[in-house]
Amino acid sequence: MPIYEYACRACGHQFEHLLLPTAKTPPSCPACGSEDLEKLMSGFAPSTREMTKARVKAARKQVAQSKETKDKQIAEVEYIRHHMEDHLPPQDPKAKKK
Repeated sequence: MPIYEYACRACGHQFEHLLLPTAKTPPSCPACGSEDLEKLMSGFAPSTREMTKARVKAARKQVAQSKETKDKQIAEVEYIRHHMEDHLPPQDPKAKKK
């Protein structure tokens, strides 16, 4: 089902419209209701499995490097450290591990 871009000649509003094969009426402007529309040229974006994987990898890298993610990681480590201090007995630093 194609998505078309339109510009309203009455108010100038630009919008996208999903054209269903069962639609009986022409699209109308969501801003003013006019049916005096101009169909605009739309671009398209090819997509392949490799392109999708590359985009996901780039997005994950960007999220991982964001300040918000780093702040969350630091807060989680501090929470775990405080939780362990509050609920586990203190360890003797001189005791040998086996």
